[in-house]
Amino acid sequence: MEKEKNPSMNFPQDFRCPISMELMKDPVTISTGVTYERKSIERWFCTYKKNICPATMQCIESLDMTPNHTLKRLILTWRNARSGDQSCSSSSAGRHSIKHDELMELLGTIESTPFKVSCLKKLKSILEIGDEIKDDFKRLEGVEVLVRIITQVLVESSDFVTFRACEEALGVLQLLLFSEEEDDESVQLLMEPECMKSMGIMLQRGSGEARFYTISIFQKMAKADYHWNYVAQDQGIEFFKSLIEITSDEICTKASSCALQVLIGILDASKKSRLKAIEAGAVSTLIELLPDSNRSKCEKIMQLIKLISECAEGRLAFIEHDLGIAAVCKKLLNVSEAATKIGVKIVWLLCNFHSTESVLEEMLVCGTVKRLVTLLHISGRSTTKDRVVNIFKLHSRRWRRYPCFPEELKGYLGLENEYSC
Repeated sequence: MEKEKNPSMNFPQDFRCPISMELMKDPVTISTGVTYERKSIERWFCTYKKNICPATMQCIESLDMTPNHTLKRLILTWRNARSGDQSCSSSSAGRHSIKHDELMELLGTIESTPFKVSCLKKLKSILEIGDEIKDDFKRLEGVEVLVRIITQVLVESSDFVTFRACEEALGVLQLLLFSEEEDDESVQLLMEPECMKSMGIMLQRGSGEARFYTISIFQKMAKADYHWNYVAQDQGIEFFKSLIEITSDEICTKASSCALQVLIGILDASKKSRLKAIEAGAVSTLIELLPDSNRSKCEKIMQLIKLISECAEGRLAFIEHDLGIAAVCKKLLNVSEAATKIGVKIVWLLCNFHSTESVLEEMLVCGTVKRLVTLLHISGRSTTKDRVVNIFKLHSRRWRRYPCFPEELKGYLGLENEYSC
């Protein structure tokens, strides 16, 4: 019985149910002359309340079903013969040939069948076998087929079946895009505006699984040097809100990490994207994620805060958050050299472009100045150290009024005469 369920079996086309695409066990023929698996056609008539033939799309007046005994006997005969020589088909070449035939059949019928979801699930199970079959899928123009299914959601966004098919198609695509070697043509197809808009819809309205598929595809596109400035033009605030929401996903940390990486690519591309992210609430979310983040996540969050702080609106949103300066300060010297370097750049931006009395005082109170002093004692010359020196030269006059300001900085910065005035 297990062999009947084995998806690698090379069924003759006439033995396959047009709905489920599986080997039929109880074939029945309806008034249009087409034969289906009984359970599948009953579900079509009774559950989905359809009165058309799925294969021919003809209207049906009678829902009568006639058992196809002849076909059932042929299937039983074939199955018995098949079980006798099953061991002969276990070679790698044989399996690939079988899978190739299945791919050909699925890709030939998937766009015309009303049961796209079941076909896509079957397609996914085939592609999970390995890279060889994935390459075969691309050669058969499978990516083009999937993109057409995905973009259909733009036309029929309210249709549940179309929406589910789009979700399943994304699941198939993310399998392909996670392979290390990717042909440029496949990525170019995904970069088309209609496909990007469709994936944007799925990111906002899809299931948790579909959103993960989408963000995974976006991450691969980022590695392929996608020009993210088009996202700022074509996508609205809701797109950014959805992306930012995924960064807080505590259930799927992989989705959260992917979302952060994609945001870096998008915000690095244009100021317009940064403004949309700020409006969508990125600053507050990132600051609140920072304290409990691990090394990799921390570096990504700090990079995003730096990008946002490079525009006036971002700096204002950052300092208006009660935990902003303190959250960044605590990561200086405590995570990694990369995180410290980015953190100093954030502090430098604030000190150069938004150095209000309250901001400078908070830097002293939360320990930022103390950590900057520690960085001055690190041997060698670096851009980070130069920025720290620049910060003290700009603001030591105001900081020196506070008793916690280190007096030894006078000589280091060459400001003895200024202090004695």
